[in-house]
Amino acid sequence: MQTEITPALVRQAAERIRPIAQRTPVLTSHSFDAESGVSAFFKCENLQKGGAFKIRGASNLVFSLSKAELEKGLIAYSSGNHAQATAIAARHVGAACTIVMPADAPHSKLQATRGYGANIVTYDRSRENREQITTAIIEKTGATLIPPFDHPFIIAGQGTAALELLEQAPQLDALITPIGGGGLLSGCAVAAKSVNPKIRIFGAEPEQANDTYLSFRSGQRVQVNSDTIADGLRSPMPGELTFAIIRALAEDILLVSEDEIRAALKFLLARMKILVEPSGAASAAAVLFRKLPPDVARVGVVLSGGNVDFDQLAGM
Repeated sequence: MQTEITPALVRQAAERIRPIAQRTPVLTSHSFDAESGVSAFFKCENLQKGGAFKIRGASNLVFSLSKAELEKGLIAYSSGNHAQATAIAARHVGAACTIVMPADAPHSKLQATRGYGANIVTYDRSRENREQITTAIIEKTGATLIPPFDHPFIIAGQGTAALELLEQAPQLDALITPIGGGGLLSGCAVAAKSVNPKIRIFGAEPEQANDTYLSFRSGQRVQVNSDTIADGLRSPMPGELTFAIIRALAEDILLVSEDEIRAALKFLLARMKILVEPSGAASAAAVLFRKLPPDVARVGVVLSGGNVDFDQLAGM
């Protein structure tokens, strides 16, 4: 398997996923700019097919598989957005799909994934290991794993969001994305640096799921127990491939509190009339609460997803 993620791999992904991924809009807000002290350009992946950026990476890998591989089916593990993306991509190519999901995943994500035709296997994230469950199913069925982040085709696919953003808003000083396992940040870093080598790259991570923040500072991957409202950012440790890219290309990982995530979500909904899930709002929170260096003037902000339960939203 190719392990180097090159700009060419990202551009190939952009062509491969064109039949399914949407070119999401870039929005601006005078009120957000006034509060944050920067000019922010929001890449609205909350409006992407499946409600999140994940369709980019999942479809890039799924569309690259052989007919023989597809006939044996696909399998993925995810708290929701990658689950939906894999299910959508599988349906597009007519492949059977199994998703291993935590039983406490947001109901809307469970329901949507099932609605796309996937077979869902739930597990208790406090007592069971999703990788072990997935491996057992693969050994039995021969299905192909579509991992959530640590695969070259997944990373390259996610990077297509930055390619689009820099076409839509070319004069950016910096780019910031939420970070869970690191697929989005690493892919966007490769893509953005290929277009503008001077662009500054940042990740936004919850204080209560700070594995990449700690890893970035220690120089090696650190595992943590995550407990955050941003369910899509609860990966316990950054990926091996993604972390290598982040170490090489990112300037810093910025932490945001649970209250800051909530405030950003409410701001985006009330002022910009867009619904963003807590995970997707982490990047906006970092900008809104002025976590960026003071010399950043124009920043691209990836809003990674918009799948949130109404009950959870009401509790914000």
